[in-house]
Amino acid sequence: MSLSINQAAALLERGGLVAFPTETVYGLGADAENPLAVAAIYAAKGRPPNHPVIVHLAPEADLHYWVSEVPPEAQRLIDAFWPGPLTLILPRHARIPAAVSGGQDSIGVRCPSHPVAQALLRAFKGGQGGIAAPSANKFGRVSPTTAQHVREEFRTEIERAEVAVLEGEQSEVGIESTIVDLTRLATHGPVLLRPGQISTDQLAAVLGKPVAQADASAPRASGTLEAHYAPSTPVVIVEHALLAPTLQQLQAAGRRVALLHYLSGPVAATQIQLSADAASYAHALYASLRQLDAAGADVIVVQALPESTEWQGVRDRLRRAAHDSLGVLAGLLKRD
Repeated sequence: MSLSINQAAALLERGGLVAFPTETVYGLGADAENPLAVAAIYAAKGRPPNHPVIVHLAPEADLHYWVSEVPPEAQRLIDAFWPGPLTLILPRHARIPAAVSGGQDSIGVRCPSHPVAQALLRAFKGGQGGIAAPSANKFGRVSPTTAQHVREEFRTEIERAEVAVLEGEQSEVGIESTIVDLTRLATHGPVLLRPGQISTDQLAAVLGKPVAQADASAPRASGTLEAHYAPSTPVVIVEHALLAPTLQQLQAAGRRVALLHYLSGPVAATQIQLSADAASYAHALYASLRQLDAAGADVIVVQALPESTEWQGVRDRLRRAAHDSLGVLAGLLKRD
């Protein structure tokens, strides 16, 4: 039975969990003002309790209810990019439970552009509620961009009626939102905590100033751990010039290889070639990683991406996906 918008909103208001589509990825949502409901997100995902979640708001919601200050820089970014894939870290209003921010004084907020997400937010608490929603996957794994991905991740929880799924099309953007910290403007200026579809060049053009890179004292934010977005199969990133010899060496060592690339050239028994356009690549990235992860390979070899700013978000996701695979390639190249 399909879940309607009104049924999903009512379930959230009762403290339940609802996975729903956004333009970035599918989120696992709960009432952001209900600490028990937020705790249920953490339990379902296996998420560390000090790792913040993002609060999603309807276009008409009162931002000042959620944050204690909206600096001019925030308003400029809101005017330029909301609704859309941009999360702002702002000072959390004292009325908002600290559960959504991992105990910090800041809070991450965004207004999604996906029509289903907007309809849900408008139905939830008369459009003034906030839905806390990290990606609808087990913590650290590949994010879901379809409802089927969510069902695969939370099969047991769905069967137990602990998680409901609001259907929608495949997420258009395909990677998580850009996150910008605006809580330390006087000392650090605007700081990029996580790249996404909206690039640092676009942010700087709107703000009229450069955007700094994350520093050690930056607030904790969603999806910023070094190891994240990872399939079960080890991921290694290989420069284009080394791709052919690396594949040949892996084959000679008897290794099963799944290849993700965007330029024509070397081939593998299992491979997916994505677009050389950054936005199209991002749209298909997570679905492709899930497909390659199911191929039973020893390793997923990913062709290194261009260094230009439009590729910043997908480079970040692949770097984190490959973080725990450091040293794997050398081991696989040894003959058994």
